[in-house]
Amino acid sequence: MGNFLCCFTTTKETKPFPIDTDFKFSSPLPSWPPGEGFANGTIDLGGLQVCQITSFTKIWSSSDGGSDDINGATFFDPNPIPEGFSMLGCYCQSNATPLFGWVLAGKDVSGGTLASPVDYKLVLSVDNSFYIWLPTPPDGYNPVGYAITSSSEKPPLDKIKCVRVDLTDECETDGFLWGTDDGVSVYSSRPKTRGTQAQGVCVGTFVVEDENNSYPMLSCLKNNNFSMLSSFMPNLAQIKALVQEYSPRLYFHPSESYLPSSTTWYFSNGVLLYHAGDESNPVPVEPTGSNLPQGGSNDGAYWLDLPIDETERERVKKGDLQSCEVYIHVKPMLGATFSDIVIWVFYPFNGASTAKLGLIDVPLGKIGEHIGDWEHMTMRISNFNGVLHRVYFAQHSGGTWIDTTSLEFQSGTNNFIGYSSLHGHATYHTPGVVLQGTDVVGIRNDTAKSDTFLDVGGSYSIITAEYIDSIIEPPWLNYARKWGPKITYEIGVELEKLKNSSGILESTIESLLEILPNEVYGEDGPTGPKVKDYWEGDER
Repeated sequence: MGNFLCCFTTTKETKPFPIDTDFKFSSPLPSWPPGEGFANGTIDLGGLQVCQITSFTKIWSSSDGGSDDINGATFFDPNPIPEGFSMLGCYCQSNATPLFGWVLAGKDVSGGTLASPVDYKLVLSVDNSFYIWLPTPPDGYNPVGYAITSSSEKPPLDKIKCVRVDLTDECETDGFLWGTDDGVSVYSSRPKTRGTQAQGVCVGTFVVEDENNSYPMLSCLKNNNFSMLSSFMPNLAQIKALVQEYSPRLYFHPSESYLPSSTTWYFSNGVLLYHAGDESNPVPVEPTGSNLPQGGSNDGAYWLDLPIDETERERVKKGDLQSCEVYIHVKPMLGATFSDIVIWVFYPFNGASTAKLGLIDVPLGKIGEHIGDWEHMTMRISNFNGVLHRVYFAQHSGGTWIDTTSLEFQSGTNNFIGYSSLHGHATYHTPGVVLQGTDVVGIRNDTAKSDTFLDVGGSYSIITAEYIDSIIEPPWLNYARKWGPKITYEIGVELEKLKNSSGILESTIESLLEILPNEVYGEDGPTGPKVKDYWEGDER
């Protein structure tokens, strides 16, 4: 790789940025209950001990070119680094949020896991004031981060360490952080393979790419001590403490008709199990789900439905907030250096969608309705210190990661706030309207605060953490079929009703058809949490 000289010119800062202040939680974090290795500050990856560095020295900052193209980004050296540990890479963050980040530092505790580079290659030079250097590793080692300087002089060879190949894994770009006018971009990084069984460990540093992908990708770390993950993960008492400390208040829209319930309430109120070929003899579901078929696959052989009596159906559809409890799944992520605490919420019914067509809002009849609706949020928590790193808000077939610095918290607490969208129950971190589609034609997702809300920490059940044998999974968790019947709508008929009743132009109807998500084309009950691909994988 040759040197890259960027013609990007630094803009002098004339105002303070949010990054100039450190992020602080509303309330001091507690001392977590005692345990084996969770939140003790270090994790042994198999002869390489790592810790999170959360204090930094600013090396260079730009006031533009950032992820919002307004605030720019700042690059840092981790400092101070504990005695015996070595720098593995540097940190970059958007200026738009308070400083809240980390990079890993490493300590060789077995011999030969770390080595100094033999040279550096210049990756990026900005305005003769900022330089990014790629370490050239000795044979058998990989770089997992860059060195940065404010001068053109190469960094000392002992400034950063490379990591032995067997303790590294493949890395990829994550979120955009900063870029130049010449097409060079800086991204946060993450392991390419992620999930409950994946050993890749995020270093917390950044990667540099250009439009031609001409820069070699850094490696991430690898946890070769993965069989000992129970020593890094929170125990049952610690899980309960984490849930109490961070769990959200979930607000429902003031016009919401379809609220959540517990599965026990749902099953106890006349829900029926149907079997293909014997549809005329449905069986009432036991309150615990103990008579649901276990295992198998979503083969269409069984499904659930609401009570046959129409009055009872309408009553059960509305849920029962008073009985509601959420369901907690705890899983290792990023090589067991983080714990994902997944919060599952069950709704007996998902209501119809509303479209935005130009300046008017149009209810879409039956489009979007289905029986049974599983939604979730995920708290990603550092196993080094128990700090909430970010939260995933699931939205239909996807979702969004929100960093802790951008969350709304209940006053004086560290419990964040979430919003459930009207009828569809997608989760968001701010109130308002999000459109699936365009600004002209789309499906509305409306959220707002109201007097109706669910405090997750007040009623929850830990349904599984595979590394804790004492947790017994409820029978309904291993029911692999649909939680509602499949009813396919004649979408053309429904839209024809819409056109006739509202006078919507044919061209607008066609535009709506193009952006309708698959799930609104019929009533199709979802599968349960354990059938989702992100049960064992990372969030989408």
